[in-house]
Amino acid sequence: MKLFYGEIEGNKVTINDEEQQHIVRVLRMKNGEEIHITDGKGNLASGNLMIEGKKATILVDEIKTGLPDFHPKLHIAIAPTKNIDRIEFFVEKAVEMGISEITILQTEKTERKNLNIDKLRKQAIAASKQSLRFHFPILNDSIKLLDFLKTIYPENTFVAHCHENLNRISLSEIPKQDQMTFLIGPEGDFSEKEIKLLADHDVKAVSLGNQRLRTETAGIFVAAWNYNGLI
Repeated sequence: MKLFYGEIEGNKVTINDEEQQHIVRVLRMKNGEEIHITDGKGNLASGNLMIEGKKATILVDEIKTGLPDFHPKLHIAIAPTKNIDRIEFFVEKAVEMGISEITILQTEKTERKNLNIDKLRKQAIAASKQSLRFHFPILNDSIKLLDFLKTIYPENTFVAHCHENLNRISLSEIPKQDQMTFLIGPEGDFSEKEIKLLADHDVKAVSLGNQRLRTETAGIFVAAWNYNGLI
């Protein structure tokens, strides 16, 4: 399936401008080729490609609406790594495994304060298309930990940290829920002050095993754990 991104409104389907350029200039696709367009909201249009100059449109044969999404929904709030390539790798792999939402956390030990959220969103769309997802994940703006805690529901929120002297449950002890939020700390982990803050907000701590995982690895591990329950 050759899947691209666009807008679907009723019977009208418009291919995204950047996608049109990719189809015409990079892929050099031809008139009449089969093509599929998703709006990332659970809708899918199928038909044949029509190219006029630098413009690419679709002659629609079928539109499917309300396609199923992944359940349970997983939201990972993760501190950005100093090396931007690692957080980009996390976004790509987590999206492929069905994550519903990503938030970039600013914590006491976060070294990278600025990152290009729009670039990450484009990478999330690219990963969604590659993995044939028809519901694109939400990628939120960067937010401070304290502000993020104002938005959570404690009953379905968990934090993975490396403080072995503090009580942590295993992933197997987490009851099945329709949606879950996991917090992943920065290189150097959450500070003790932040761990107390999380506990004060009734966020339950979990262990990801005996090994100490890098930030991006921990995020991918949680995404894979959730994905394993979906298949």
